[in-house]
Amino acid sequence: MSHTLSEAASKSLLAGFGVPIAPEHLAATPDDAARAADGFGYPVVAKLCGDHIAHKTERGLVRLHLGDAAAVTAAAADLLAAATPDDAATGVLVAPMVRGDRELIAGLATDPQFGRTVLLGIGGVLAEAVADVAVRLVPITRVDADEMIEELRTQALLGEFRGEPALDRASVVDVLLGLSAAAEAMPDLVSADLNPLIIHDGRAVAVDALVELGGVEQGGVELGGVELGGADAAGTAS
Repeated sequence: MSHTLSEAASKSLLAGFGVPIAPEHLAATPDDAARAADGFGYPVVAKLCGDHIAHKTERGLVRLHLGDAAAVTAAAADLLAAATPDDAATGVLVAPMVRGDRELIAGLATDPQFGRTVLLGIGGVLAEAVADVAVRLVPITRVDADEMIEELRTQALLGEFRGEPALDRASVVDVLLGLSAAAEAMPDLVSADLNPLIIHDGRAVAVDALVELGGVEQGGVELGGVELGGADAAGTAS
């Protein structure tokens, strides 16, 4: 049976394979959240984090554009109070607001016929409308990753855009190679979702992540998940 990791644990796992993650702090209390926000500078985002929370925005578990410590304290208290026993909440994620007019999506999926695949696509509000994606079987090389970027039809979004610099394609290559490396190293990695990858100052940064692990039979032994330490990885809204 598969299970998902919390956002913080998902980011921690993927960061270990070189996926660029925005800075963040997992706070256990409202006061801890406010101290973290003071350290990052304002505005910040706060999100409830838990092992079984997959759709935070739909449930109102995200607070954006928090401008001072008082707002963070109040938001963190509200989020912790909104947690249900089923959420297996681990705290409140606090992170700087990462802004960018362009978004990508990247991830891993398991095809029943071909096995694990790496995906890259145009994200944001255009994602479903344009369905602009590139897919490769694991493992991929740097050449494969470069080709995936080139295959996206919406190349205009990857150049200079609305006063922002052109995409640093090496940052996207790092994401794709990191996802592939994670899949190679972990037979029980069923899927990973980085949505969105915000293009900030030209670089792609993951601000949300969801990893799914599942038992995999190997040599008669079922492999489960991996043990993860605390995460100081990153995020914004999701």
